[in-house]
Amino acid sequence: MSGIAVSQPDVTLLLDLDGIIRRATLADGLPAEASETWIGQPWANTVAEEGSEKVASMLQDARTTGVCAYRMVYQRFPNGLELPVEYSTIMLGDNSGLIAIGKNQQTVADLQTRLIAAQQAREQDYWKLREVETRYRLLFETSSEVVLVVRADGLRIVEANLAALRLLSLAPGQDLISELPPTEQELFRVMLGRVRQQGRAPGIVVHLGVDRAAWTMRASLIANEAQDVFLLQLAPMAGAALLPAPTSALRGGRSDRNSLPIDDLMERVPDAFVVIDQTGVILRANPAFLDLVQMGAEGSVLGEKLGRWLSRPGADLAVLLSTVRRHRYVRLFATTLNGELSSEVEVEISAAGSSENQPRYVGLLIRDVSRRVLQGVNAVASAVPTISYGGNTLLAALGAMADDLGQTSLPTLIKQTVGLVEKHFIEAALERSDGNRTATAELLGLSRQSLYLKLNRYGLDGSGHAVSDNES
Repeated sequence: MSGIAVSQPDVTLLLDLDGIIRRATLADGLPAEASETWIGQPWANTVAEEGSEKVASMLQDARTTGVCAYRMVYQRFPNGLELPVEYSTIMLGDNSGLIAIGKNQQTVADLQTRLIAAQQAREQDYWKLREVETRYRLLFETSSEVVLVVRADGLRIVEANLAALRLLSLAPGQDLISELPPTEQELFRVMLGRVRQQGRAPGIVVHLGVDRAAWTMRASLIANEAQDVFLLQLAPMAGAALLPAPTSALRGGRSDRNSLPIDDLMERVPDAFVVIDQTGVILRANPAFLDLVQMGAEGSVLGEKLGRWLSRPGADLAVLLSTVRRHRYVRLFATTLNGELSSEVEVEISAAGSSENQPRYVGLLIRDVSRRVLQGVNAVASAVPTISYGGNTLLAALGAMADDLGQTSLPTLIKQTVGLVEKHFIEAALERSDGNRTATAELLGLSRQSLYLKLNRYGLDGSGHAVSDNES
């Protein structure tokens, strides 16, 4: 058996059938005098109090099945020392008694204690890190300076604070180098190269925003395992008058900023007003919009895409932006605005771009028309007996929907009812105008773009109506 390491038990107890210790053998390193004092005592009396039941259970299992699996108890020694010992109890042949073989688990217990201490320390470090991150986020968002976090490899914006969104319309995902004038791009790269090599560099003056106002820019490098980033801080040059770029952009870039209270007027407009960039990211929003989408503060919607709340198929953000790019503006664009608390509001949107071709910014006026739609449904309901619909009365069609009460939710029933009535009046207007879409849109008080969307939604393009785009 040479070359094979045999693990010797630390404690060996020879017991009678009642659990009385008849002989005890201890390994080196354990107090030898303990074996003499244990002779004649019940095994249960030599362990800690909470281990007595375990000892009784081990004895019973060994007498019943012949062997008991490992269980740990705290073995108490006469000198006061208590050690965690893992025992296995075995029944000897011919009912001659039992033998308990134990292994000292003090090393394992020490390791478990150290592991728990390490886990607690790690948890404390985690919460300290979260606290630091929270403080950083508060400072980042509330800073009056424009602060940007830019990827070192591609110079794409990773994070932008509220000042960057409001004053320069800079949002995460944008390519910062393309926002600079061509004459300043190389100077900007040189500054970043010096920061990467030397850790610091003198600030530079750049011109940003629609009005190309002068800003001083400072940069610092933040090394990260995932990717290096630059932290950029921008402050307006002394004496430079600042107006949020989207507001001036909506005026076509004209600089008549003679202390007009535009921001204050935006806040007081009773209808929702939003400024977005060409990708749909919100740059400004007034309180009326926050009420519609059920958000508490402007900061919670800035940097988010408007499409988060516009989700009606065929009348979503993509369709709206496409219409603005094609026609320069859109009027009475009917859609649904979904709030954060599951509200659903019928709205009409009028929007205009900041320029004739490929507008960089779009301003949207959003009006809640839910009450008007409901009044229209009530008016139709009162006049239903005299209106025909596809050979049946509209009253019969609406009455059939009442059968779904209890099986379909009230908001869904209302939406289906509105759609039924809307389709009826569009068909009636097409019939009255002999299929002329321009005249139909005027009869219904809709823009031609909105009428086209509704015709597609209700499948009326291929109907029996002879529709045309003639102005006369």
